[in-house]
Amino acid sequence: MIAMNFGRHISGQFNVELESIRTHVLTMGGLVEQQLSFAMQALHKEDVELARKVVRDDHKVNAMEVSIDEACTRIIAKRQPTAKDLRLIMAIIKTITDLERIGDVATRMAYVAIESPSSKERQFQISLEPLCRQAIAMLHQALDAFARMDVESAAEVHKLDDKIDAEYEAVIRQLMTYMMEDPKNIPHILQVMWSARAIERVGDRCQNICEYIIYFVKGKDVRHLGDQSIDDALR
Repeated sequence: MIAMNFGRHISGQFNVELESIRTHVLTMGGLVEQQLSFAMQALHKEDVELARKVVRDDHKVNAMEVSIDEACTRIIAKRQPTAKDLRLIMAIIKTITDLERIGDVATRMAYVAIESPSSKERQFQISLEPLCRQAIAMLHQALDAFARMDVESAAEVHKLDDKIDAEYEAVIRQLMTYMMEDPKNIPHILQVMWSARAIERVGDRCQNICEYIIYFVKGKDVRHLGDQSIDDALR
């Protein structure tokens, strides 16, 4: 009986540790979502102080990634998790990497808001707002699916990247038109194109997070599969 109680105690403590790490991942995700939203606002409103705040707070995102990664490493070393517990740890490690890189996108956008040399470039940057809003919404829904480890929601969020890709292509076509109309705009527009590509990649990273959720819950690796193939795998 003593051994059984001891086993339950260890198991309960392990679950507390895992839940604590999951909570920290969601805290990191909330900060990254806020960073992306603030960066978008800084560009749209030409708010240099808000952009500087995004740059200053980037170290918080980086510190969270390191802290969570170290906690996962300690659990692997101390608990030697197997099966579903190990899948959760691997999903968390990969998720925080994608979140950190989304944070880098926000920081880069903030630097553009700070350093934009002309009102003309800022005007082109504003055209990215619909794309950025879609990326933020997708990130929010991906984090919600992660919080609940909901594979059905994850599969639905995964499909939202098609809308982001379509918006990205529309932005690029518009920017190409501007360049053809006035070649003097090319240096400014190339900078905006980089920002557009970075925001489009946020959708790809949200897809990654959804794939990690499915991997954890179902034990199925759905990376590089299309949406229909993912739906088939979940049936």
